[in-house]
Amino acid sequence: MAKKDAVDLAAEQRAREQAEIEAAFQTGVTTLRDLISPSSLEIHGSYFRLGTKYGRTMYVYGYPRTLYTGWLSPLINIDEVLDISMFIYPVESAVILKNLQKKVTQLEASIALNSEKGRIRDPETEAAINDAEELRDQLQLGAEKFFRFGLYVTIYADSLEELSYVQHTIETLFGQQMVFSKVASSQQEQGMNCTMPQCTDQLQIRRNMNTGAISTSFPFTSADLTQEKGVLYGINMHNNGLVIFDRFSLENANMVVFAKSGAGKSFTVKLEALRSMMVGAEVVIIDPENEYQKLSDAVGGSYVRLSLSSDTRINPFDLPIVIDTDEADDALRANLVTLHGLFRLMLGGTASGPNMVVGLTPAEEADLDQALIDTYARAGITSDPLTHRSPPPTIMNLYDTLLHMEGTGPQLAQRLRKYTTGTFAGIFSQQSNVRINNQMVVFNIRDLEDELRPVAMYIVLSHIWNVVRTQQKKRMLIVDEAWQLMKYDDSANFLFSLAKRARKYHLGLTTITQDVEDFMGSKLGRAIVANSSMQLLLKQSPSAVDVLADVFKLTDEEKKRLANFPVGQGLFFAGPNHVHVQIIASETETQLVTTNPADKVKEKK
Repeated sequence: MAKKDAVDLAAEQRAREQAEIEAAFQTGVTTLRDLISPSSLEIHGSYFRLGTKYGRTMYVYGYPRTLYTGWLSPLINIDEVLDISMFIYPVESAVILKNLQKKVTQLEASIALNSEKGRIRDPETEAAINDAEELRDQLQLGAEKFFRFGLYVTIYADSLEELSYVQHTIETLFGQQMVFSKVASSQQEQGMNCTMPQCTDQLQIRRNMNTGAISTSFPFTSADLTQEKGVLYGINMHNNGLVIFDRFSLENANMVVFAKSGAGKSFTVKLEALRSMMVGAEVVIIDPENEYQKLSDAVGGSYVRLSLSSDTRINPFDLPIVIDTDEADDALRANLVTLHGLFRLMLGGTASGPNMVVGLTPAEEADLDQALIDTYARAGITSDPLTHRSPPPTIMNLYDTLLHMEGTGPQLAQRLRKYTTGTFAGIFSQQSNVRINNQMVVFNIRDLEDELRPVAMYIVLSHIWNVVRTQQKKRMLIVDEAWQLMKYDDSANFLFSLAKRARKYHLGLTTITQDVEDFMGSKLGRAIVANSSMQLLLKQSPSAVDVLADVFKLTDEEKKRLANFPVGQGLFFAGPNHVHVQIIASETETQLVTTNPADKVKEKK
């Protein structure tokens, strides 16, 4: 018997030890409530402390006679940490009608009493009677309903001084619209509970409002650039929504991107190009700094390297093969105009010193025009569209025509010689061997000499334009470092012509530049911006901010942010709307489109 008692005692001892071990284990287990709850909570008369953060709840007690749509927008979009709660209680119309009748009777009696005593009339009382009568009519017709509305705001900061500053900012925003607010003194705990996601109105400070007034308090009044189709550009920093947009849904699909070096403009444009390809768009890029080769290789694109030592050839005399009769009749004439601009660029400013030639004289213009027409005619190409399928002439043929002309022809031929048999021979003086038949085609002009680079950009743009007119489909044309074209009138005119006519051929032109002052300093630069339905302004140099603020009518706050945006943030304009956007990319996309040297070194390692 004693042995059995000893066994039972030992079992009980083991059970107690097991329970103690289990209790100690549970004490050390972190629960979900432990993870989401603050380390401490202190409630004071005019503020509360939540962990290391300070908070303060305010309530709105007074409103103006009339509220306008969007009056809450400044508060919603303010760059501060805050919580906003709205409580809306519907009220039976019969109760309100009865109260309105009493109120009107009281007001009318007050006016009659003042009149008997010879007092001057009170405009405020008369306005109140008119408002009450109008509201009563609307309620009786069912056009309006009545509500009680409570608005509470809880602000947060890292210190009491910062908390007071934020409070003053909020009160100023409200005061500008004749909306009056107070701190919930000695009720901070109830105020904090009001703005937490519990749907408990413990302050119960409300104001009567009708349907129209309530509708103006709808909180989501910031621009929302989210569509059912399109590509993701980033996150709307106003409301944390996604900026998903189809540029081809606007009146034109053109876009300009302005940013200082290192602000993320090439990253953004490459990201857009990559995502646009996923929805079926073709992408053609003029790359002056060899930034797009990695992306092109990753998607199986064509990378065309233009240099004096490469085998690539582009003939500026190529004509588009168009089916439309009206377009075909105009193809030769349009290419002649383009060639005039090209040769003004090639032949102007070729000498130095006092004999420097700038542009072409009227006589040279006339001789060049005749020489171009004769050169096409010798190749069997006339204004008849049926002749446009013949092999086009080359600059060599134009050189020969000029050399045997009278007047200024031989002089022009001498100035043209460096492109035929001289330093720049070959690349633009032979038949084209480039085919734009890939979903992404990149023209790299980095290895071209500085003098030849604007000419190359002009010729490549002309070649792309001919392809666009020949076969119309959804395409994006990206011109990086466009300021190089804007330095010359003829190339700037040609770029403007592309921007103006691109919509007709389902083409979206993207113009990228970091020299904002030079680009916007010309009439053609501003005209290109005016013909672009989308604009992206990333971080700018202080000198460029004022220029852009004048063009885009930016507010003082937007001007201040524009010079201080972190990399990848900017102002995104689409039609009449614009938002503060954060460009985002997946890890895989970042590896494909990054131009950050640190990222490249990390990738190699």
